[in-house]
Amino acid sequence: MFSSFSIRDFRIYWIGMFVSLCGTWIQTMAQSWLVFELSNSSFLLGLVWFFSYLPIFLLSLFSGVLVDRINKKYLLLFTQVAFMSIAFLLAVFTQLEIVTVKFILLVAMLNGVILSLDAPARQSIVVELVGKQKILNAIALNSIAFHSARMLGPALAGIFIAAISIAGCFYINAISFLAFIVALLLIKPKHITKNNNNHFLVDLKSGIKFIMHNRIYLILISIVGVISLFGFSYVVLMPVFAKVILNLDVKGFGLLMSASGVGSLLAGLKLASLKESNKQPRFLVFSLYAFSFGLVVFAMSKSFILSVIILVLIGFSSMSAMVIINSMIQTMVPNEFRGRVMSIYILIFAGTIPFGSIVAGSLAQVIGVSNTLIVSGSLCFILFLFTNKALKKIIVSR
Repeated sequence: MFSSFSIRDFRIYWIGMFVSLCGTWIQTMAQSWLVFELSNSSFLLGLVWFFSYLPIFLLSLFSGVLVDRINKKYLLLFTQVAFMSIAFLLAVFTQLEIVTVKFILLVAMLNGVILSLDAPARQSIVVELVGKQKILNAIALNSIAFHSARMLGPALAGIFIAAISIAGCFYINAISFLAFIVALLLIKPKHITKNNNNHFLVDLKSGIKFIMHNRIYLILISIVGVISLFGFSYVVLMPVFAKVILNLDVKGFGLLMSASGVGSLLAGLKLASLKESNKQPRFLVFSLYAFSFGLVVFAMSKSFILSVIILVLIGFSSMSAMVIINSMIQTMVPNEFRGRVMSIYILIFAGTIPFGSIVAGSLAQVIGVSNTLIVSGSLCFILFLFTNKALKKIIVSR
């Protein structure tokens, strides 16, 4: 199950990344709570997410070309230092009580610009650490790190907000980046970037052409788009759902987010032990329908216990789908296109989130948070029906 941990560099990389991700989730939850306290607006919650991910939509394609050209380790060192600096700035402004929603929107935008470089580099470096033979296991373990942090971070945020203030959460996040920086300095990935003399735009065009001429990538990435555009609205609206529908405080909000993280962690453990590649498409189909069902049931829930149980299912199914799609793409893609293909994956995965966030926030203002989530879950189910036929063909071919 943990075979990739036998590789020293991946083990060091994973530990550093996990510590950093815990800090990031602490800041994410504290920031969402701060925005809602300052504005009492679900629209502004959606707007912050919009500004966080809009740069990915605008810049990811160009970032992918850059990732294919330069050493990913050095690029990641730059992004971690940049993230740390922005987190310290947000902490200071919050501590001095001069922070505003406009300033948080600026911070969100800056983080999004850095993330547009960080995400494709982080996705692409994994194969340089473990090789293609262990890629599913390594991606599953990375997902375990991400969603263990997603489970721990919100719960810790609820505790830290009460104990050391929201500003203290931002300071913790800034310090946590040091762990990843040290890990990157210690590892020596097998740099397989292929240098060439092509014009930047020529490489960009060839990456897009590669995706467009390979139907299997189009199908898998379109599924990612559906999940990101409609499915992740529940995360954006969680503070409103917790406070308005379930009448919870910040600790209850943290527990709801942690429940989804528990499901994602279980999915990572399941997939890390999955050895037969022909099981992946079948498990993907199951996960997509379970995710849609979970969203609709969660939207109608008025019970804290039921909400927690359903969020575990949502976390499990969404994580399963994303890990399987990621591993299938990384297994098939040639090394020379890896950065560009993963940048398109990130573009669709994270780049569509701002549009889904702003729509979800706006819709929740008009029809309420529960009805918005019912619409989101129903749209996911309908759109997954259209991709199911294509997925069955993939299952047969595999």
